[in-house]
Amino acid sequence: MKTQKTSSFPSRLRPASAVVLSLFASMSAWGAPGSSRGSTLLAEVEFNDTFLQQPGGVRIDVSRFNKGNVALPGNYRAELYVNDVWLGRTEVTLRQVGDDTRNVQPCFDRAGVERIGIDLSKLSPEASARLVAGCVTLPELVPDATASFDNGEQRLDVSVPQMALSRTARGYVDPKYWDEGVTAARLQYNANVYHSDAGGLSTTQSYVGLNAGFNFGGWRFRHVGNLTHGDFEGSRYQSVQTSLQRSLAPIRSQLVIGEAYTDGALFDSFGFRGVQVASDDRMYPESQRGYAPVVRGIANSNARVQVRQSGNIIYETTVAPGAFEITDLYPTGYGGDLELVITEADGSVRTSRLPFAAAVNALRPGITRYSMTVGQYRNVALQSRPMMMQGTVQHGISNMVTGYGGFIVAQDYTAVMGGGALNTDLGAFGADITQAWTDLQNAGGRDGQSVRLSYSKLVAPTNTNLTLAAYRYSSSGYLSMADAMALRDLEQRGMAAGMFMGGIQRGRLQVTINQILPQGYGSFYLTGSTQNYWNRSGSDTQFQAGYNNSYKRISYGISASRQFNVNAGKWDNRVMLTVGIPLGTGQHAPHSMTSLSHDSSGGTSLQESVTGTLGDDNAFTYGINAGYTGGGNNTDTATVGANVGYVSPFATVTASASKGRNYSQAGFGISGGIVAYAGGVAFTPMPGDTMAIVEAADAAGARVTNGSGLRVDPWGHAIVSSLTPFSTNQIEIDPKGLPISVALKTTQQNTAPTAGAIVKMKFETDNPGRAAILRVMGPDGAPLPFGADVTDAQGQAAGTVGQGGRIIVRGLKQDSGELLVKWGSDAKSSCALRYALPPETARPANPFAVLDAACVASAAR
Repeated sequence: MKTQKTSSFPSRLRPASAVVLSLFASMSAWGAPGSSRGSTLLAEVEFNDTFLQQPGGVRIDVSRFNKGNVALPGNYRAELYVNDVWLGRTEVTLRQVGDDTRNVQPCFDRAGVERIGIDLSKLSPEASARLVAGCVTLPELVPDATASFDNGEQRLDVSVPQMALSRTARGYVDPKYWDEGVTAARLQYNANVYHSDAGGLSTTQSYVGLNAGFNFGGWRFRHVGNLTHGDFEGSRYQSVQTSLQRSLAPIRSQLVIGEAYTDGALFDSFGFRGVQVASDDRMYPESQRGYAPVVRGIANSNARVQVRQSGNIIYETTVAPGAFEITDLYPTGYGGDLELVITEADGSVRTSRLPFAAAVNALRPGITRYSMTVGQYRNVALQSRPMMMQGTVQHGISNMVTGYGGFIVAQDYTAVMGGGALNTDLGAFGADITQAWTDLQNAGGRDGQSVRLSYSKLVAPTNTNLTLAAYRYSSSGYLSMADAMALRDLEQRGMAAGMFMGGIQRGRLQVTINQILPQGYGSFYLTGSTQNYWNRSGSDTQFQAGYNNSYKRISYGISASRQFNVNAGKWDNRVMLTVGIPLGTGQHAPHSMTSLSHDSSGGTSLQESVTGTLGDDNAFTYGINAGYTGGGNNTDTATVGANVGYVSPFATVTASASKGRNYSQAGFGISGGIVAYAGGVAFTPMPGDTMAIVEAADAAGARVTNGSGLRVDPWGHAIVSSLTPFSTNQIEIDPKGLPISVALKTTQQNTAPTAGAIVKMKFETDNPGRAAILRVMGPDGAPLPFGADVTDAQGQAAGTVGQGGRIIVRGLKQDSGELLVKWGSDAKSSCALRYALPPETARPANPFAVLDAACVASAAR
């Protein structure tokens, strides 16, 4: 096709005209500069368009930009945002205000006002009376409040002064908007095959791990198991855990029926088969989880309040005159005391300090956590399944004190415990005592106590984070639940209690320290524990300590450790030096890691590895490694190996191989997930427990921003895994790369799924027809006026004239036809444009058909 250069169509407009005209449109829709989004004022705004044309040029009609895009009165379904915070989907009623048909605004009844979060007690008597009378616009109820409905995005934006809102915790999502998801079956799998030749013996082992489930309403059925096969062992399937569970929203708890584990908050965790009802902290907003104190103060005016920790602002708000309290601080770990800064309206500033160190088991004031479990004690190493019942409760009494306690009642075993956590200027302390009674048939009854003390503190002057120091002392008659059940099982099998291989603990000390050194000097860490026993001599001591730092782009560290070597049956002390060096500066530059270690037997090991990624989404990973071990009790050996991995849209595939003296190895693995529901079957390379199925017809290949390399598959599906239950999750599709003929009606949606839910997120797409670039001359032989409207035969908008007479038109239903170009209100300010597109099979890689055309005089339709 013959084409003409752009320069043959001289522009009558400045290059910035398109930007300015777009700004006009957005200003009319969003309000004047300085106004907030969501203004409901639809007053007429007139623009001076003279600077959009050169002297003597055609005058452009921009009156259509005097108002925003007004939707018709009626009921709509939309995403609700209040002060830019998503609150779920809601029904929106639009009504005409006054006689102007273009003045259509959202209105609200009592339920809608409560949905927004407005405190009805703060409404004026006049506003309350209007609300009783019917559907009322927001400015009639609350001064300075605004509401704006975006018809294209199906979004309602509401702006309400903070003083008019009911107080809710940050991140709060009303339980009635939690999404239980759709009925669906799910399967998560992890399979691998491992082959080795060593010492003249060739073996092949395979493993398939399965996590299968089915969702129906609020119920979640889960089964975890694995299938193994070996050349000598044969095939064996092991059922690990099977359960049925659901969320209990009214009491912020989870119900579990079947096989599961206790949480281990107060007593040691153990497996059970039975029924459990326990608090689920995930049902609280993130600002209500964990421990953080209530901050109280008094303001003398409309003041700004800040809460700081270690110099960082972690919370800021404005308060009215009088007493106030802040109850929704996010948990901040062990970061040090809190500083409250009150800045009054006259500029005066007052500060105060509040001690903060999160002790083990500490809760916020007024928060209660509980669990109740009834069923059989479950341990695959034991033959017996004794009945048991466990109950625990924790309650935040004040900023300073949290109390807790619990009990276990089982066959031949009873334990009760009580204690508390204390937050002080000197740090956070925890103390509790457990009394246990055990009845053994041959060894008789025994009872004893176990006392536990814990401490945590950030030492501000040295920036030393003593995250946990705990000591437990148990008397000789004390047995934990696990030890008591193991001894009981031995007796029932006719074996002597002396054959019990585990030690009966006497004392245990546990310490974790993190020390950040001054800028440029790196950091140091230490974690370790030591414990001794009543029924055997000696003590078990293990630790890990290290120092890390970097020099320019090179990272390095030195560490020391003491751990138990299972194969040798002895403790192993080891020191290690590691150095990491990036081999280049590009996005896919590989990284080198060198490690040199020396153990207590005199052995030395040197390992070198190079790893990297390839592909736009880093989907392909690779690594090569080489090593040498010698000295001490070791035979000098050298090894070399390689591994690769690929994350496809459907599964993750890995492979590895290595070779050393007298041995060789090769392995292959594949993992992923499958979800089947009424809309079809979808695959994911990285499944999770709580997921969203994205449906976007005709959007194959579009990137879903919630995961690296996550894209819509050829059937219009994508799975977003690892959503956060009971919280707002934003799902977004990047339309970049989609065919020009495919448009997403919205690119972003939000959901708040319940635990284990599989929610469906449908993104509507519009595939209206073909698209073309038309280079058009007007009836007078000059380019058409910039900004002129282009409509099709049905009067629907098809495009706008751009620079140099170019028109980008979309939604062409037929390969040939007529368009109308109109740039004024009179009949002479329009022309008819005929087009004929080439056959679709003849189109080049460019999705647009590029045509030259002429516009002939025509009466305006």
